[in-house]
Amino acid sequence: MLNRLVSGLENAFFGHRVIVLAVIGLFTAVMAVFAVQLRMDAGFEKQMPIGHEYIQTFQKYRSDLLGANRITVVVRARSGAIWTPEGLTRLYKVTQAVTYLPNVDRIGVRSLWTPNSFVNEITDEGFRAEPIISGSITPDQLTPEIVAQIRRATTLGGYVGTLVSHNEDSAMITAELNERDSAGKVLDYVAFNHLLEDKIRKPFEDAGYEIQIIGFAKQIGDIADGATAVLGFCAIALLLTALAVYWYCHSVRFTVLLIFCSLTSLVWQFGTLRLLGFGLDPLAVLVPFLVFAIGVSHGVQQVNFIVREIARGNSSYDAARHSFSGLLIPGVLALVTAFVSFITLLLIPIPMVRELAITASLGVAYKIVTNLILLPVAASCFNFTKEYAESALKRGARRSAFLRPLSRVAEPKFAGITLAITVMVFALSAWQSRDRVIGTLQPGAPELREDARFNRDATSIAGNYDMGLDWLSVAIESSGKACDNPAVGLYENEFTAAMRTEPGVVSAQSYSAMLRTYNQGYNEDYPKMNVVPIDPENYGAVSVDVGRLKGFMTADCGMTAVHLYLTDHKATTINRILDDVKQYRASHPFPGINIRLAAGNAGVLAATNDEVEKSELPMMLYVYAAIVILVFLAYRDWRAMLACCVPLAVATFIGYWFMKELKIGLTVATLPVMVLAVGIGVDYALYIYNRLQRHLAEGDPILKAMERALEFECVATIFTAITLAVGVATWGFSALKFQADMGKLLAFMFLVNLVMAMTALPALASVLERWFPRSKPARAPGLLSH
Repeated sequence: MLNRLVSGLENAFFGHRVIVLAVIGLFTAVMAVFAVQLRMDAGFEKQMPIGHEYIQTFQKYRSDLLGANRITVVVRARSGAIWTPEGLTRLYKVTQAVTYLPNVDRIGVRSLWTPNSFVNEITDEGFRAEPIISGSITPDQLTPEIVAQIRRATTLGGYVGTLVSHNEDSAMITAELNERDSAGKVLDYVAFNHLLEDKIRKPFEDAGYEIQIIGFAKQIGDIADGATAVLGFCAIALLLTALAVYWYCHSVRFTVLLIFCSLTSLVWQFGTLRLLGFGLDPLAVLVPFLVFAIGVSHGVQQVNFIVREIARGNSSYDAARHSFSGLLIPGVLALVTAFVSFITLLLIPIPMVRELAITASLGVAYKIVTNLILLPVAASCFNFTKEYAESALKRGARRSAFLRPLSRVAEPKFAGITLAITVMVFALSAWQSRDRVIGTLQPGAPELREDARFNRDATSIAGNYDMGLDWLSVAIESSGKACDNPAVGLYENEFTAAMRTEPGVVSAQSYSAMLRTYNQGYNEDYPKMNVVPIDPENYGAVSVDVGRLKGFMTADCGMTAVHLYLTDHKATTINRILDDVKQYRASHPFPGINIRLAAGNAGVLAATNDEVEKSELPMMLYVYAAIVILVFLAYRDWRAMLACCVPLAVATFIGYWFMKELKIGLTVATLPVMVLAVGIGVDYALYIYNRLQRHLAEGDPILKAMERALEFECVATIFTAITLAVGVATWGFSALKFQADMGKLLAFMFLVNLVMAMTALPALASVLERWFPRSKPARAPGLLSH
């Protein structure tokens, strides 16, 4: 039945070549129109896991807590202090420029010049709360005396270390961003990053002052700008691939045809994304090249098959037909497996990852048409001479001569040794990778180089301010008349004191700390009154004043907040603090009070890491289950399932070990790479096993069948792996650290899967054939007549 289906498709496609090529050409032209309209599309909310406990907390209290999507701008004097008329004037101008940026919540902008930065002071007339800089003062009125007053007010208000650096050479401006404007239009982070440079950095940074900018919008914008350079490295990889393909086949036509077919699916992929309303996320910009790599892998197999058929005396037309029918089953099987691998990413409830899954799955699905149908049909239109094919075979024979001893891994003695080594490597890699980290492992923006401007700014700000750049907001929920219940403030005060001393916490700000500060101010600044007031009426009156500050409480005091500023956003740091909070919650229960996690940018990161960790094992199990089922349906042989899947599993764990040693965390950016590694590994395994099954069906004993299979597929497989590895290795020179890391990981995984397919697969297949002899002859895949 399967043979009849393949034969029918072959007759249909090759019997109507002109129509097939015309339809594909027209479709490509239409999709190209939409493809050129595709743009970079980043979003903060796209990185939030849907339905996660932490995200529910973030969304419930997003208007009451400090916004996780904020930008921080620092004006730093290159020499001297910020306390000069020129320094404060520069700070005023930058504050105004930040305030009027699009999508900025103007009420939430904070600096020394904004009215929400005020100082509480006890005077002869009583308690007074006034802005640090009076609204009646303008920059042109600044005198040394007024500057001195502003400096004094800043110190009294406790803003040194928060709005002003410890060494007092810089001052900070913070602003929260709205993902959508009043018209509902989504913020374009790439364009916004350019605005930050054009409206903030360039006009106000000079020989006297430095402008430092950090925040998600700046980070993702810098990544997007760096992603444009990715295209250059992809072009280099494409050129290297083309040169390598030409070296392999010595044919300009085959080279152009292979590259063209692999690129055609990218045009279809980009066009479809535009039609679906998607953009290309900066963190997913490498996915199209990964899909291109899969296309090259299958294209080389087609060229290899066609050349051999021509050398056997077939015409170019017949050779292309035989290639189509001979490789359709393993090709579709490999691509469907890769498709399933990518589509399982939909299990992770993060919109960005789901878009990535759709992007990659579309590309892989289109490969079935461009590489398994378009390539052989187009090749059948060219005339390749038998002399060329024989010359290509001689080159292949010379290249494969030194690989013939490799088939000896199928001999009983060497097969046992190979499997023993494989088992030991698997055990070692599984053990070494057991405590691999989910999430980022570096401070700053891990996607960027350590010396990138963003990371230099982040390091400078973190070293000069008490408020860490990463914070975890903990919500303290209470029931009843919370604004008149001192027990809430007392409980939160104890919690804040316990968390402030935990490793990884730089400082803590909380509702209870504000209560203490205001209570001291109301009592003539008497130090002993720096406590939470226990009188309900006094407690309620002070809560009203705390309510003037955004980020510490809801209007009814039903939620009060503790903000833990962290040393960094490494996964290890965030997880440790979360564990500490959970342990405190479990060991210090209090009726009517609930500690709820978590908001802040660290809360969002923790939710993302948590979903990646929870989804990884089920996703990989689904991928391997799909491979097992598809292999069994194709070959109806459990030996094939083990021979193809076991080497793949070993390679996966070796990859995890490699990630741990290179300190590459498993994130939304690295997870697709591991999925791709499974897809590429399946390609190698299925093509080799497909050829082995064919020779077994022809009556060859296992050793002879494996020798012929490796001789036919080995050079093409090795060539594909090395070519792709060299191509992605060039990414190591990228300005984006995550691209460089992905290049290393991909190159390593290409080679590891190659080694597993060349050694463990033949050895395991040989052992299984000897230990469990077949009661019936092996079933040949595809069309035996070819």
